[in-house]
Parts: sequence; structure tokens; C-alpha cells
Amino acid sequence: MHYDLLIRGGTCVTPWGTEAIDLGIRDGRIAALATPAGATAEAVIDAAGLHVLPGLIDSHVHLRDPGDPAVETIETGTRAAVLGGIATLFDMPNTVPPIADTERLAWKRDYVAGRSWCDIGLYVAGTKANIDALAALERAPGVCAVKVFAGSSTAALMIEDDAHLERAMRAGHRRMAFHSEDEDRLQARKPLFSRGQPYRTHMEWRDPECAFLGTRRLMALARKTGRATHILHVSTAEELAYLRDFRDVATVEVLVNHLTQVAPDCYDTLGGFGVMNPPIRDERHRAAAWAAVRDGTVDTIGSDHAPHARAAKERPWPDCPAGLTGVQTLVPIMLDHVAAGRLSLARLVDLMAAGPARVYGLRGKGRIAAGYDADFTLADLKARRRIEESWIVSPCGWTPFAGTEVTGWPVATLVRGHLVMRDDAVVGTPVGGLARFAA
Repeated sequence: MHYDLLIRGGTCVTPWGTEAIDLGIRDGRIAALATPAGATAEAVIDAAGLHVLPGLIDSHVHLRDPGDPAVETIETGTRAAVLGGIATLFDMPNTVPPIADTERLAWKRDYVAGRSWCDIGLYVAGTKANIDALAALERAPGVCAVKVFAGSSTAALMIEDDAHLERAMRAGHRRMAFHSEDEDRLQARKPLFSRGQPYRTHMEWRDPECAFLGTRRLMALARKTGRATHILHVSTAEELAYLRDFRDVATVEVLVNHLTQVAPDCYDTLGGFGVMNPPIRDERHRAAAWAAVRDGTVDTIGSDHAPHARAAKERPWPDCPAGLTGVQTLVPIMLDHVAAGRLSLARLVDLMAAGPARVYGLRGKGRIAAGYDADFTLADLKARRRIEESWIVSPCGWTPFAGTEVTGWPVATLVRGHLVMRDDAVVGTPVGGLARFAA
């Protein structure tokens, strides 16, 4: 039996368990698990000592393109992704200009070709002005979901009132993704704080009730309309407990930052480089996030990669923009959590491969199985490394995890059978294209 590619000697994490099997790849898809003796191939990857995971997915990324190439582009952001072991990412729509209509969406679909190192799903922004077009936009090729900012955005991209939120939920049928913070509470509390206060003031202004109130409102509307929702970057113990009663209409994302960093220490250590929305919170909320990972409440884990220029992040609070880099460091940090025993490798794969595929209706990805795309993340679970800013390829050049020691490291990334990263080097040419989704 002849293949385009053989991956030999690795320990594969399949949906039914962990097995030491060889994989045969043909025409960009998995052709065989446990290839026959004597199988040949055009190329062979020796995966001895490595774990072969389905290509991992970061379903929450802001590539800022179109926007500011001095901060990030599709080329640099996807290069960072594959260096970090990510084979597919979903790109958020709040660019300049935003991806909120047919013309901009068509432009971005064409723009991806030849620039992306990994496959990409595109979010479309839901706004008050385009509600009537959402049902058609969500079915366009390459679209992973409609993203609605129910708080914490510019006026043009925000749907903060119940009447318009309900209209948006009734427009279309695919799962809709939400940034859940209550805008009225944010604005009412803003005068309580002043410029130049400590960076930890960020979590005091955007308090747990701000997030919890937003999520309660969204769940009431989801039940009323029957619309499937995905609540992004859930950050509070109260939300996680509440959402367990809404599994019929809601899935849940937690960010690596809310599992890893803890306030107020992160603000004292990182300053503006710890400021994100929703904010990093105290240990009670971090512990609740891990409990929700363990009991199955959490469906996906993402990075919310949202780079800004270093000079902008160094401004006093609240002039420093919210958002952290993360697509390149997501896998190493999560592998380190596996090494520490906080979750199993199988659960990591569920949260970062099968989970995003299930939540978003992603076709042909998310598992090692015959007929699926030959996307793989090869990981050395015993490798000990230090995350250094010299490794970061996003033009902004910084990471909130600089200096962090981790156990576990991605050593190769494959996208539809193409090797795009090996041993910290990007190889070949950008082969990424648009991911496919069930309509």
C-alpha cells in the first residue's frame, strides 16, 4: 500500500483511546490507521517518542487583518499559530473595517489564500445594522459563526439592548457566539474610577456581576428564541454554575488566561500586559474554571489572541487597550497543565479539537479517524522549555507568559497532510485555506 505520507512510531490520541499506530495519509486526508506492514510513502515522519494529536484548534483569535500590520497580519498570526501547534483557527470580525457584510466577507475569503499557514474559519460581526442579513451571512463559505458583542465594543459593532439581541437571535439558526458583559453596568460604573489608578482596577470596574448579568440576560433570550449560543471567555464562578442549567441552548468557552493567571498578582507583575476583557480574576474564579473543565461544563478552550503594540500596552490604566497575545503560547501552556495533572491529554484534545468541531459544526477536523483531514499536532510531553519573547513572531513581539517554564511542547504541525512546522521552524509555503462548516 502506497501513501503520500506515513507518520510512524507515534502514540496517537484517537476518539476511542491512545494507541501506538502508524498513520497513512493520501490526498490530504487520513487514509489508514494502523497501516499494513510494508507500506510505502513519498515521505515519512518519524514520530517515535511523540504524541500525535488531531490538529489542535484555537477557536478565538483576533488577527487584526485588515488593521495594523505593525501589530499582526494573517500571515504573521497564522505563522505564530503553527509554531505553537495550532492547525486551524477562527478569526474574529472586529477588524478595520469590520467583517460585517457580504463585500468585506468576500474580500477576506479571497485574502486568506496564499497568506495563511493554517486553515481559517471566519466570524461575521452581528450589528444592529445588519440583523436582516445575518441568516445569509452565517451560511456563507468559511463562516464559523456570527459574533455578537453584547457589551465592551464600539457602538457600530455592539448589540447591547434586549430588543435588538432578540432580533439577532431570531435571524438564522446556527450557533451564535457572544461576548457577554452588561454594557449599562459598565458605563454606570465607569465614573467610579479615574485615570492612572492601579491596573488591578480593571477587574474592579468590570466586576463579576457585569459578566454574570450579561450572561443571565442572554440565557433568557436564548430560551425565549430557542437559539443555540456559545458564551465566549466565561470568567466567573457564578456564570459557570448558572450555565449548567442551560445546556439545551448554551455551550461554554473558557480562556487559557482564566485557567492560568490569577489576580491581583497578574496586574502587579504584568501591568497593562495583564489587561483583557473580561478581566483576569481572583483564585475563586480560577478554581471554578478548573472545576468546570473537570465536570464537562466547558466545551472549548481558546486564547483570545488580541495583540496590541507594546507602547500602547504600557500606557496608564485605562488608556492601555484590553487584549493579550496568545495563539502561539496556547498549546505549550495547556500541555503544561496536562503535565501538572490538572487535566488529561484526552480532555485537552476534547477541548481543543473535538469540542470546537462539535460546537461550530466544523467538517472533517477535530479527530484522528479515517476520512478526516490530515491535521496533526505532534507533541513532546516530556520536553521542558522556557517561553521567551524572542520566540514570538507576532510583530508586537510580546507575550504575558514570557519567562514561564513549561513541560510539554509542540514539535510539528501538519495541515491537510502538509508539514508546516517542525522543531520551531516554519517550513514550506502557506497552504492554509478556508475551513468548512455545516450550514
